[in-house]
Amino acid sequence: MNDAQFYIKAALYSQLLSAVVFIGVLVYIWSKYILPVVMAAQARSNEQIAEAERHRDEAHAAITTLRNEIESARRDANLIAERAETHAAHERDATLAEATAAGERQVRDAGGELERARDVARQHLREALVAGALRIARSEAPERLGASGERKLIDAGVGALEASHG
Repeated sequence: MNDAQFYIKAALYSQLLSAVVFIGVLVYIWSKYILPVVMAAQARSNEQIAEAERHRDEAHAAITTLRNEIESARRDANLIAERAETHAAHERDATLAEATAAGERQVRDAGGELERARDVARQHLREALVAGALRIARSEAPERLGASGERKLIDAGVGALEASHG
């Protein structure tokens, strides 16, 4: 082996050894510094995923609970509406019956008032007719009867009064 071959082989072994050392250093750096960072990042990512899944499950449970509560509220609202409708119908019937009774009572009262008003009107009409007849009789009787007819009427009136008083 000559010197040139020796130097070529030494250069080759040197490169091989430096490549092995370089790979060894890379493995050491990877395992010492990079791998823990990657593992920590993966652990954080897994924790975030687990937390997100837990939130998702809680949200699903909350949605299910809320849906059940909404359905319960709808049933309650329907029951309240039915009770309110029944109560309103009962109140309407009671108010209608009360109004009908009050109306009938007012009609009866108005009928009595009408009868009394008619009696009063008849009485006023009689009084007005008698007053008018007396006025006409006083103004026209002396002219029609004269003094002798007037005397006969007075005597007849006095006689009727004496007969009624006995």
